[in-house]
Amino acid sequence: MPVQPIRILIAEDHPLFGQGLRRVLMLEPDLEVVAEVQDGEAAIASVKALRPDVVLMDINMPKTNGLQATQEIKAANEATAVIILTAYDDEEQMVFALRTGASAYFVKDVLPSELVEAIRMVNAGKYVVNGQVLAGTAELMDWLLDWYKERTSFDGDAQGTLMPLTPREMDVLELIVRGASNKLIAVALGISHQTVKNHMSSIFRKLSVNDRTEAAMIALRRGWVRLQDAGAPTDDIQQG
Repeated sequence: MPVQPIRILIAEDHPLFGQGLRRVLMLEPDLEVVAEVQDGEAAIASVKALRPDVVLMDINMPKTNGLQATQEIKAANEATAVIILTAYDDEEQMVFALRTGASAYFVKDVLPSELVEAIRMVNAGKYVVNGQVLAGTAELMDWLLDWYKERTSFDGDAQGTLMPLTPREMDVLELIVRGASNKLIAVALGISHQTVKNHMSSIFRKLSVNDRTEAAMIALRRGWVRLQDAGAPTDDIQQG
């Protein structure tokens, strides 16, 4: 009986890079691209419909960023492995991605052979972190613990830092980047002013920042909020 190919979904909003990925993967007899999408919402929907084995996920995408999409995909379908492919060479970003549910994180100049091998590894339930193959979740947790110990005075409170933002916290952060006040955020999301403040406190703690400006800068620098979205006016919030 022939071995079933590894079924792959590409989530990438730059057509040229997406086409390049497809061409690389088509050369491998054990890999099959089942769909290509160009935004995070489509990635979530396509995974639910197609149940691919592996998703190649960009971070800076329209509608829903790649980290949010990864979180929702893993919540709905734990068996699908996600590899983050991004322009952002940022170790803290990598840790966010791993804690969100990604199985590997690569900058987009990764060698095709390295990416192909990583696809096979994550499909087998392994993790690929900084070129190191980890056998499973227990080894990943050990790696993360060592990472924290090297960079922080690790204690019980430190576990809150670099935790993935929840989908609602991502909504709040996007509105912060757009310049919305707490009152406008509450109106836009249909939540109380106190709930907004609670989300803000959680965002600041997770990002290890002190104010809205620092949080907004991180969101833009890491591609969680696209520049064209950040420039949108808040008038529509007031009207809504």
